[in-house]
Amino acid sequence: MAFSTVRDEIVRLPYFLEYYRKLGVQHFLFVDNNSSDGTTEYLKAQPDVSLWSTDHSYKLARFGVDWLTWLQIKYGQDHWCLTVDADEILVYPHCDTRPLSQMTKWLDETNRRSFGAIMIDMYPKGKLNTNTYKAGDDPFAILAWFDAFNYFVQRKSDLQCLWLQGGVRFRHFFKDSPDRAPTLNKIPLVKWSRRYAYVNSTHSILPRRLNHVYDEDGVEKVTGALLHTKFLHIVAEKSREERRRREHFANSDLYDAYYQSLSENPNFWDEDSYAYRDWRQLVELQLMSQGDWR
Repeated sequence: MAFSTVRDEIVRLPYFLEYYRKLGVQHFLFVDNNSSDGTTEYLKAQPDVSLWSTDHSYKLARFGVDWLTWLQIKYGQDHWCLTVDADEILVYPHCDTRPLSQMTKWLDETNRRSFGAIMIDMYPKGKLNTNTYKAGDDPFAILAWFDAFNYFVQRKSDLQCLWLQGGVRFRHFFKDSPDRAPTLNKIPLVKWSRRYAYVNSTHSILPRRLNHVYDEDGVEKVTGALLHTKFLHIVAEKSREERRRREHFANSDLYDAYYQSLSENPNFWDEDSYAYRDWRQLVELQLMSQGDWR
């Protein structure tokens, strides 16, 4: 089952649901945070969706984590739970030929209860508003490019997790303040227990052993990637709204310049940008790992 919080995502949801249904997700649990664009009505009409609605503060709910934790405790016990935003599309080794259930079966057989992924910001060639995206279309026909090499990682001893940053947002917005660059390490897939809780979005989780999703004792673990579709043509309008609401960062004032720049439709593409091909390319670039799953 899949868990997600949404607000005004009517444009992304048709592709999102179609993609994850094809991967084998059988049920979706959404928390809608006061949408006004038809998202609520659209989700209510889906046969495989359970929907909760709230107009409370996204920030005060630890950016939606508390809402989803309650649902995961109530409905996720002993199930593999996929937790993703509407702008995150999961790819993993063999995802074009093997459903998610095959991955989770293998994870069960190898006694692993969590699966890690890097978030990769996808972007168009030219200004962000160059192409108009239509609901239901493949977003990667437009968001066809990504940064392949400018990533850096630290180990956080307190949570025993990696802290991964970099990519196009670091390159374009945060080179002078790298500590504020977005966090890109995520743990979107977990065999849930009522004793578990995400700490900061899906970047880290308790108990800490669930954060051991990367190299350990010399054995490379299988990992995936979350292709991030934030930079569709709607990003300018959404950035102006996020800047007004101040619900997406703990210290929102520090990100005013970031939102202002996004609202001006920048061009992220340069000669070092890579055209996205498939999961094999990401393994070749060492952005994700096939590990010992063959």
